[in-house]
Amino acid sequence: MKLYVSPRAPNPRRVQMFLAEKGIDLAAAGIELVNVDLNAQEHKSAAFRAKSPLARIPALEFDDGRVLTETRAICTWIEGQHPEPNLMGVDATERAFIEMADRRIEWYFLLPIANCVRHTHPGLAPLEQPQFPDFGRSQGEKLRETAAWLDAELQRQPWMAGERFTIADITAFCAIEFAKLMRFNAGEQGFSALQAWRDRVAQRPAARA
Repeated sequence: MKLYVSPRAPNPRRVQMFLAEKGIDLAAAGIELVNVDLNAQEHKSAAFRAKSPLARIPALEFDDGRVLTETRAICTWIEGQHPEPNLMGVDATERAFIEMADRRIEWYFLLPIANCVRHTHPGLAPLEQPQFPDFGRSQGEKLRETAAWLDAELQRQPWMAGERFTIADITAFCAIEFAKLMRFNAGEQGFSALQAWRDRVAQRPAARA
């Protein structure tokens, strides 16, 4: 199998951190990492679009030629193949609540961060044409609204989805690390619980992998 990723991009990092939290040896699992150069527009080449028609990464190519895209779908497959340690829920109820937390973070935290960075950072201009700086700045404001909500959640529970570390924490951590490109620092902006959570996750081996 081949897992197509790209350094510094948050969604591929989510999958790689998920694999690391599982303690999966990529060679033993038969997974080869393939770096895609986004700045060189490799993801928009005809060869890559044949694998991922929407030109998105990550993408997991199976040995039979099928390609699985979308971060959550890839992590679902990994969880099925390597159920322990559990990161997505042990029963239907827990799975639903973890997915709710993960989706909220993906849509209302990661997406505004990505939009802000893509539309305001000069280094992302080749990937986002045209850039709309006003839209990017407005997305930055939405990020702060969600950060305030997450900070309140973390004042009453230790992790994003409740009492234990899950995929929702991986999504949130990769998002907040990507937010460094927009100079967002939770602690400096008064979100002390969110900053303390971020610092705890940063100490995990998978966060440093």
